Amino acid sequence: MTQRFTEAAALADAVIAAVGKTIVLALPLGLGKANHVANALYRRALRDPQVDLTIQTALSLDPPSGGEGLEGRFAGPMAKRLYDGVTRLDYVADRRNDALPPNVRVVEFFLQAGALLGNRHAQENYVTANYTHAAGYILASGVNVIGQMVAPSADRSQWSLSSNTDMTLDLLPALDAARERGQPILFVGEANANLPFMDGPAALPTERFDCLLEGEDVEAARLFSVPKQPIGPAEYAIGLYSAALVKDGGTIQIGIGGIGDALTHALILRHRDPATFRAMLAALSNWPESLEPQTEPFREGLYGLSEMFVDGLLELFEAGILRRPASDGKILHGGFFVGPQSFYARLREMAPERRALLSMREISFVNALPAEDRAIHAADRRNARFFNAAMLATPLGDICSDQLDDGRVVSGVGGQYNFVAQAFELPDARSVIGLPSTRGASGPSNILWAYGHTTIPRHLKDIVVTEYGVADLRGRTDRDTVAAMIGLADGRFQAGLAKAAIAATKLEAGYAPPRRNTRAAVVEALRPYADRLPAYPFGTALTAEERRLVPALKLLKSAKADRLALARLALAGWRMTPDPREEAALARMGLDDPSGWKARGLSAVLAGALRATREDPLGRPWS
Repeated sequence: MTQRFTEAAALADAVIAAVGKTIVLALPLGLGKANHVANALYRRALRDPQVDLTIQTALSLDPPSGGEGLEGRFAGPMAKRLYDGVTRLDYVADRRNDALPPNVRVVEFFLQAGALLGNRHAQENYVTANYTHAAGYILASGVNVIGQMVAPSADRSQWSLSSNTDMTLDLLPALDAARERGQPILFVGEANANLPFMDGPAALPTERFDCLLEGEDVEAARLFSVPKQPIGPAEYAIGLYSAALVKDGGTIQIGIGGIGDALTHALILRHRDPATFRAMLAALSNWPESLEPQTEPFREGLYGLSEMFVDGLLELFEAGILRRPASDGKILHGGFFVGPQSFYARLREMAPERRALLSMREISFVNALPAEDRAIHAADRRNARFFNAAMLATPLGDICSDQLDDGRVVSGVGGQYNFVAQAFELPDARSVIGLPSTRGASGPSNILWAYGHTTIPRHLKDIVVTEYGVADLRGRTDRDTVAAMIGLADGRFQAGLAKAAIAATKLEAGYAPPRRNTRAAVVEALRPYADRLPAYPFGTALTAEERRLVPALKLLKSAKADRLALARLALAGWRMTPDPREEAALARMGLDDPSGWKARGLSAVLAGALRATREDPLGRPWS
């Protein structure tokens, strides 16, 4: 019988009474964690050192809360506006501050990108895993509590796993089997009325849960959201090239971030204005002869098969592009979601019969070709294009997406390998890796001759896209692979890469790249279409002043190690008279009337950066 609670502390007492003081708590990746339940159990562990708490999870979201310097001035007010009401995870804050007690351990297979590079506990307790293997690893850890945020149905007879069917649906059969063997395992739901109710396999009856946490305070908790970031010229070029790889009637996966949003916008542009799309593609002008560019509108439409149900897929659904049903009648199968508040609201407000076309499934279904009814699922997934992003690539075709070469983990493998493997398993599918050719405005190359870590090995090389073009690598010789990848590198680094390749006997002596790639050429190619390539094609939660500040802060971040560049910006800031928009941006940061040398210095360098990134067609920071 399901026990129902309105106090998280009382539920924590019931959990300990049922499973004892050794608790292995499984929490879903990202949004769907039972935060109140997790906090209550964590507080019990803080008070009682006899409680041994291990948290098995991934992507523990940490809302920004401000800080010092320019970033703190920017993040503080924004965090208050966007994240007040979000239930913060206490263990996340204590881990960030190196304050976890010895009786608590947090184990994750995916980290918030770049946020924990210097955190010893997070780095020591990271488990490298393909997404499809993670549930098995969690089961093997001895999990005895699963805590998940759920969306109540109108009559409260059903509870939707909503944002996180990914591992939970894979764990439940094993949970039942463990119970039959006499192992105590509790399935705990935490209600949240802001979570969209996703039907189908995600919807479970009350009796499926051992405990439910309900009540106005719990259910009104604001959902964590991810604000949109501006799309720059590099991302738009990658998105345009990528959109021409998608066949009508095919299957698509899109990831989160600027490249995914650029691809989404480019697909909608191709559908609604194919002539302009073709003109943009021709202006960029670096397409391999082995591939036929797809530039026609979508008459049959696409089917979505995406580990992450990003809001870009919802844009494609509402634009009439995502409309090809799979054999079960669904337009999309996804594993988890997290996004902006507008995304959650649109799902909540959608007509139930329309929302039912968007099905949340277990990750073993989405990220791999199911063994049961294999031929049917393969037919559903025809002409698949699985898009993923990367940090680095080598000319030989290795991809690095999750870790630095010194061993520190940036994020995690997630499902990237799963979809690369699936692309090789399906007869007409392709894996597409997108990445900017350089890091930052004038930073180092993201295409390196060698790197000390690999996420996707080169024997699984397929298609790579940068702002400079498309490389079709599957089945190519090393010589042709290297030449194609050098053709995607920034011109500043092409000669060095060619020299390394010649020395390694992978290119003939005297080889020279057929063109020298420059960021200025990409900007000029897209400049005539600037009005069709907005910085925020799908809106943003940022204010006008914050939108103006984002490119300036990006410029300052990229120039952080260049004292001369910072000095030039500061000097320009001292000399200039801010225009009204620049003045408003400085006021948003509390630097319009600075006092003290430090504040005046910050005001000057920010003013210089604001002027350097003053909007003109596509005059956005390189990214």
